[in-house]
Amino acid sequence: MSEIVPPTTEALKEALSLSSEILRNIELSEIPLTNIALKTSRLARLLNDYDVQTIMEYEAGGYPSKPDGVPQDVWRLAVMAGRKYEIKDSETGEIKKYAWTQPITEWEQEVKTAEKELEAARDPDISISSANPMQTVSLPISHSFERQAIRSKVGLACKRLAERRALIYAYVLRKHHELKFSGIADDIFSRIRERVDSSIGKTIPKSVQKLSAIHDNLRSENVEDWSNAVHSCRRILLELADAVFPPQKEDRIKTTNGKTITIKLGKEQYINRLIAFIEDHSSSGRYKHIVGSHLRFIGERLDSIVGAAQKGTHGEIVSQEEADRYVVYTYIIIGDILSLLEDTFEESTS
Repeated sequence: MSEIVPPTTEALKEALSLSSEILRNIELSEIPLTNIALKTSRLARLLNDYDVQTIMEYEAGGYPSKPDGVPQDVWRLAVMAGRKYEIKDSETGEIKKYAWTQPITEWEQEVKTAEKELEAARDPDISISSANPMQTVSLPISHSFERQAIRSKVGLACKRLAERRALIYAYVLRKHHELKFSGIADDIFSRIRERVDSSIGKTIPKSVQKLSAIHDNLRSENVEDWSNAVHSCRRILLELADAVFPPQKEDRIKTTNGKTITIKLGKEQYINRLIAFIEDHSSSGRYKHIVGSHLRFIGERLDSIVGAAQKGTHGEIVSQEEADRYVVYTYIIIGDILSLLEDTFEESTS
């Protein structure tokens, strides 16, 4: 199956609007299903969902086939699209697998043609006489068999169209909900980012430029840029630690569960220094535990990534999804620490 590459922010915005439009098209029967399939192909292309993009192109134009059957790659997509059916040989008992290859447009045309034929076949049964003047017997010709054959044909076409409509609707609806949820998450992060961006300049002015670079790097499709975004997160946390809890030569001694622990607070122990700042400025034990745990996790991960990059170990360089996650975590941690810093400042001035 094709690996799905994360789409750009601009593509996600267009995809959300397009998915809403397609749902309306289907629910209100605004346009033919063939057109809807082509619009869904565009939706899949925006989302880099290449399998579905190709399926929708086949749905609109037909699945390629050869005299000896359907090619393996096309067969896989036909099965994904629910077009497979089976027929049992009455003589051998062997079950053979087939796939409907007709395009949606063919079934739509069959329905239109059948409707016209049914209209024409509504005339009452009639009888005709032979053209031979010596033959006086009239022969009745019934339209009932004709109408029955037409109804059977249109019934099958309508069934296939209903299946295609359900397939497209389910995919578009699922993607629409996913896009809306990601939009909500993006709005939440935007609020956090706005709060941090507006206040971090007071504490570490030089980091404002780094934050801007992080956003640019995350929009890139280059793995080195994603890695640079993560490296910038580490540098910002290091600068923040230097600002709120400068390096100290004297270690901090703690006793936990009867054991004495020595905590170093030197230049490179920036996570220890940030945790020490939190412990010194928060009265909530639970708050200190949660934020401290997050800090240790993100700090250890950032250190390992930066260390691997310095050694040239590419296996540790993050993916775009990982980079996004570390940037979000870093923003949340910075926001928490800046909030404590603001509370401390307000207490000292009151």
